[in-house]
Amino acid sequence: MRKITFLCFIIFGTLSIFAQDAKEIVQKANDLALGTTSQGEMTMTIERPSWTRTVSMKSWSKGTEYYLIMITDPARDKGQVFLKSGNDMWNWMPAISRMIKLPPSMMSQSWMGSDFTNDDLVKMNSIVDDYTHKVLGEENISELDCYKIELIPHENAAVVWGKVIMWIAKDEYFQMKAEYYDENMALVNTQTASQISQFNDRKIPTHMEMIPADKEGNKTILDMKNMIFNKDIPDSFFSQQNMKRVK
Repeated sequence: MRKITFLCFIIFGTLSIFAQDAKEIVQKANDLALGTTSQGEMTMTIERPSWTRTVSMKSWSKGTEYYLIMITDPARDKGQVFLKSGNDMWNWMPAISRMIKLPPSMMSQSWMGSDFTNDDLVKMNSIVDDYTHKVLGEENISELDCYKIELIPHENAAVVWGKVIMWIAKDEYFQMKAEYYDENMALVNTQTASQISQFNDRKIPTHMEMIPADKEGNKTILDMKNMIFNKDIPDSFFSQQNMKRVK
């Protein structure tokens, strides 16, 4: 009886540590990508079978609470701003002088006509706090040994996805690949990352591609440029008032 009890203790104790390790891996990957703060420039290229469109933007973030994106090109969208503050998301449209609050139901919708959702761009939900994490195994992605981690949302979490699977580099904690599934566990999008670049104190993948599972020939490419991490940004920067004057 003692042997059985001791064996159960070892098994469940090991499983608990394994689960904790999975969350820690995701946390480290998230911290690497976001830093305490981040700011920089990005170019998004939307590819369709019959056309291609490019959108340029600036972005600022602070922790997981604040995220702001300002469109700088093309001219018809220039000056449009998106803000995540806490659990709220806002869109300032200078062409019509209108501030719009995006409801939770819109978080799964396409952002600027791309294959990224509103949630993908402003990281409305926390991949650390809103999910249960489990290491499924290890795989090699782009010549990097990666942990393959399953993320299942908590029962009451207001998240877009029914399941996420991530491949995170074992040594550098780069998020090299992610698969996003709907509530019926059908694959919706696959995101890949490449082109590792150095930005002040860290290296991160700077080229990301989002490919929908059921739309052949569709793809959205996101390239990050001139990123700066851990530079102080006051909370007041992430306000509706600042959305109207940020440059």
